[in-house]
This record gives sequence, structure tokens and C-alpha cells, in this order.
Amino acid sequence: MSLMTTLARAEAAAAGRARPIATVRHRHVSGRPLVFVPLTTAGEVGAPLGALVGTVAEAPRLLVVPQPRDRDLRFAFLAELAQAVLPYVEGFADEVEIEPATRNREESEVCADAPQIVVPNPAALDYVRLLGRSTRFRRTAEDDPDEPYPVPARVPLLGRWLTHYGERARTPGAGLLVAMTELLTRHWTTGQSNLEDQHLGSLLAWIDPPEGMNGPRAARRAETQRGADGLLLCPPAGPATDPVFDNTALAPAMARYDAARSAAREAEDAAIASLAAETAEAGIRELVASQLRPTWDMVWRGLDLLRALPEGAHVAERWKRDRWSYTGHRDRVLAGEPPQPKRDDAIAAAQKLAGRETAQVRLEAQEALDDPLVMAGQRLAGQAFVGEVTDVEMAYSEGKRPMPRPLVTMTTEDRPQLDAGTKVYRALPEAKSAQSAEAVATDIVATDIPETVVLRLLGGMGSGRVPKEGSVPEKGDLICWTLFEHAPRGGAELPDPEDTPWTHGGPPGGSPPADAPDPLTPEDYL
Repeated sequence: MSLMTTLARAEAAAAGRARPIATVRHRHVSGRPLVFVPLTTAGEVGAPLGALVGTVAEAPRLLVVPQPRDRDLRFAFLAELAQAVLPYVEGFADEVEIEPATRNREESEVCADAPQIVVPNPAALDYVRLLGRSTRFRRTAEDDPDEPYPVPARVPLLGRWLTHYGERARTPGAGLLVAMTELLTRHWTTGQSNLEDQHLGSLLAWIDPPEGMNGPRAARRAETQRGADGLLLCPPAGPATDPVFDNTALAPAMARYDAARSAAREAEDAAIASLAAETAEAGIRELVASQLRPTWDMVWRGLDLLRALPEGAHVAERWKRDRWSYTGHRDRVLAGEPPQPKRDDAIAAAQKLAGRETAQVRLEAQEALDDPLVMAGQRLAGQAFVGEVTDVEMAYSEGKRPMPRPLVTMTTEDRPQLDAGTKVYRALPEAKSAQSAEAVATDIVATDIPETVVLRLLGGMGSGRVPKEGSVPEKGDLICWTLFEHAPRGGAELPDPEDTPWTHGGPPGGSPPADAPDPLTPEDYL
């Protein structure tokens, strides 16, 4: 937690209302996202109880499993979920843009937009991953006529898409699958703990409390207030259920449903028995809907709050990376490639880790460049400074072709972690890359404010003897320099599989045969 965030949290606790920690929106919010609010069964790891899903706030689609221990009902739920999710996900696949060829890439097409799935909190996001892992390897009757428990045809495809979205969500700054609590806490901070912020109702109570109430009081009401029936007015749906709801409402309703189904199988009058079972199922559907609808409404309320913020300058660039990710998986599905493996090999795992580390560094840099409030945190941490130019002296490099290397003297009230030889960077208007400079001399001591810094410009001035116009600062300019690169690059390339050390999955053992089955894990059972 940065010093700025700590200060904002203290101010929020004192004022009784959340404090903004960003002036712009640092994540992409689709104009038509798919909201998915799942609910699972207590005591049954990963067993679905129900869900609300849809792209219109006023018209959610309710999916319910009246008896989660029934395998057929679970598969029916997954089939309904596939009917709700796949048309939305596949609806972005046909409209494309042509990306011109570059030095490292041929001309190619990328989807003009990509589907975005929004869930309430990180626990629901993990559940999406579990759904994907538990369904993408299922066999259909067409795949294997002898399969004892075949699933509907579209269920494995749903699993592949959910797995891709779940994996993409691990990349810092990615926006294909996002949790609402993480979106909100990136832009506001409350006076409660990070764990309490995972309750969406409590978090929104701090950010936008009802009229006449402060954040702590509204959050307490969201967490604990119950109705005349003893049930929470703001259920967590995270995706676990409230124990009181399980014991006093859901368990009796399921008992009635089980009794009605048993009676239907033994009854002579099938119509009356079937009506009793349908009535019992309708009661469960009503109960599940009552637990899901408050969270559903809060997710859409959070989207409205986020849309009110202006979008950061680099958000579109990160969303384009998401569009490339979506396009790549679309192509793999159309090409008939097999589902993602249960476990990555050493090279794939290392590539993913390296990509996520690079994405994290890039995200931190871009957020600071987009947002003066985030940059203020970097300045407090000594990773950036703002100074006024007091003198500019033209100088040139040594060699056969001298290049401009101006010396810029600045005064700053910040305390950057700057030593002679340290590289710094600043953004130039309409330039593709940042201008770099090197600290030549610093006069930073604990008692002197303002402090003096002398920088030697190293690039961003063109290739001629005379620097490009606007590339050299002038006396009186106020400039922000950072000690971090604005467009960090990844590390060294990974070795080929045959050159990978045996400690990382390479020779002498080699890879397992392509047809070797993956080992089973607890996550394979839903």
C-alpha cells in the first residue's frame, strides 16, 4: 500500500466516506458488458446453486439448480449458462480491423471489440476459473457414445472460453474478466479493511452512502441488517451463501422439492404430482433470486460510478491487448485446437510469468503517466520528481559525429532517489517514446529545499546536430521526470525446449507423450 493510499484511507476513516485515489478511470468498461453473479452451495465445493446473467440491468436471466446433488440438474444449469454466455462471447468475433504490417509482424486482423464479463468480487472470479476447468474436458454424446455422463454439446466450449477469460484475468490491467470490488477499490479507498472491501454492499456504502448516512453506518447496515424473515437484506452472493439463509429457508425448500419429486415418481396421478414438483421448484427459484438480485443491482450501480470517471490515456492501449487475446483464442477455437492443458509445461509457465511481470511494471508506469494523483504517490516514493528549469547549457557528445547532449539544471522540492548516472525519463508531446536523460550532478541533502539537479539529455532530439523543436526544455519550464521507464520491455528470451535445463522440465526426461492423460486434481470435479 502506497503512502498516498494510506493517507487517503485515514482521511476516509475520519470523514466517514470513501476518498478517491485516482482522477481518471484506469480500467476499460465496456458499453455492453455481460454481468455474471453466481451462487454456490454450502458444503459442496464448486456446486452451482444459481446465477443471474445478462447484458441488461433490468432483464437478468435467472439460472437455478433446485437440487445441486443431482448431476443431471447441474449439467442442465451448465447448458443454460452456455446458452446465455456463448452468443454474447461469439458475437464479437466477426467484426475485425486490419492491423498494418510492422517490422516484427505481418498484416493481420484483430477483432474491433471484445466481450467483457463482470463479476461481483475475486471469489466469483475464481469460481469462473473453476467452472472453466471443470467443463472444458467434459465429453458429449457425439464425442463419445459410451460416455456414462455426457454433457450438452456447447458445455465444453463454454469451459474453454471461461478458462481463457480466467487466465487472462491474471494479467495485471487486463479487462476481459473483471471483479467489481477490485475495480472500485482501484479508484476509491474506504476506512475499513481490505477484507471488508470484498463485500460489495459495504464497499458501495462507503463510496456512495444513502442520503443522511455516513459510510460506516451504511456499511454496517449492508452487512448485518435483516428483514422480518431473518434473512439479510443485502446478501453477500460472493458466491457463498448466508448460513441463516441455508438453514432457515433453502434447506426446507429443497426438502419439499425432494419430497415432491419422490411423490411424483410414485404417484398414480402424474399431472398433480408434477404440479407439486413445479411449485416446489418455483419456491427455490424465488429464494435464489432474492439472494442474487441485490448483488446484481449493485454491480450495475458500480458500473455507473466507474463510467462517470474519464478514461485514462493508456486504457485503450491495454484494451487493444485484450482484443488481441480474444482474437487469438477465437482463432484457436476455429482451428479445432484441443482445450487448454490442466497444467502448463515449464516453458509456457515461464512465458506467462514473464508476461505478467512485464504487464505489472507497464501498468504501474502507465497509471502514473495518466493520473497526477498516482504520480504524486510515485513522487512521495522517490520514483519521480517535478522541477523547474533554471538553466540550459548546450553541449555535444564526443566522437566523429557530435550529437547534442544539453545540460539542464533544475530545482525541485521533491526528494528523488537520484544519484549521479541514474537515468530518468519524461513524456514528450506527440512522441512515440519517452525522452531519456542522465543525472550528472545532484545536490540533495536533508535540509535543502529546493534542491538542485543537473541532467544531461540523451535522446528524443532527433538525429541532426540541431535538436528538434520542443525537445529541449527552456528556462522556466516545469517538468516531471520519472526514474522508471515509460514502456518497459520484457527480459531475455527463453531457451528452446531442447535447451531447457532438466530442473525446469527439459531433457533428459523430455515431455510426456502427447496422448498421456493429465493427472486428476480436486478441481476436475464440479
